[in-house]
Amino acid sequence: MIGVCLYFGRKQDTQMKLDVLAFAAHPDDIELSCGGTVCLLVKQGYRVGVVDFTRGELGSRGTPELRALEAAEASRVMGIHARENLGIPDGHIENTPENRRKVIEVLRRYRPHLVLVNAPKDRHPDHPNAAVLSLEAIFYAGLRKIATHEKDGTEQAPWRPSHVLHYFQSVMEDMEPTLVVDVTEVWDQRVSAMQAFRSQFWSKSYNPATDEPETFISSPAFMEWLEARARTFGYRIGAKYAEPFLYHNGPIGVKNLMETLTAEKPY
Repeated sequence: MIGVCLYFGRKQDTQMKLDVLAFAAHPDDIELSCGGTVCLLVKQGYRVGVVDFTRGELGSRGTPELRALEAAEASRVMGIHARENLGIPDGHIENTPENRRKVIEVLRRYRPHLVLVNAPKDRHPDHPNAAVLSLEAIFYAGLRKIATHEKDGTEQAPWRPSHVLHYFQSVMEDMEPTLVVDVTEVWDQRVSAMQAFRSQFWSKSYNPATDEPETFISSPAFMEWLEARARTFGYRIGAKYAEPFLYHNGPIGVKNLMETLTAEKPY
């Protein structure tokens, strides 16, 4: 699954402009961490894409081929407009010129206003490593003297998104979210997208191979914890379910304070 994969019968369009682009170290990072926000953005009419850095080939369960099929199903459930996999080796997400160029190319191809990236700190080393790679590529994508091209040879124009948010993963300590998104209205859709990765998360329909162990994320208890976290952040903003984000390089500029603060919050 290396290359562009568009869903719902959409014709491939390498010049597609997206409003939001979500970067992920592994297929399933987005669905696990900010799938509700992605579903909500699509429902609100925004064009959203996902770029997975690796195929998740070091995962203890499933195969890269199965995870590619699961990613396609999750993409269909969320309704996103594009998904790519950069084919960076799992466990080796390094901030090299070659990897930065891959990320720069997709940034310039889709020209998003908002980018979502992995957490700056997490138990899995690939996640903060992916965050570092993403952030450096975002900066360099705006420099006109770094030349990149589409596959047909067309030169890409420089592009740098206006806003970058880190989504939260398993580690929460010492990180107070800047924004918390109410995802109550798409919660069931978000859970369905996550459970499309039935080899990774608990599912009644998945029969693991004899050599596949239970992992940190494959037990029913993990699903319960994930819902409890969403309820906890939801409670803090007066919603049933919510997802937290950390704004990179604040502060956030506001023109209309009342329009920004439309949601009611319990005290």
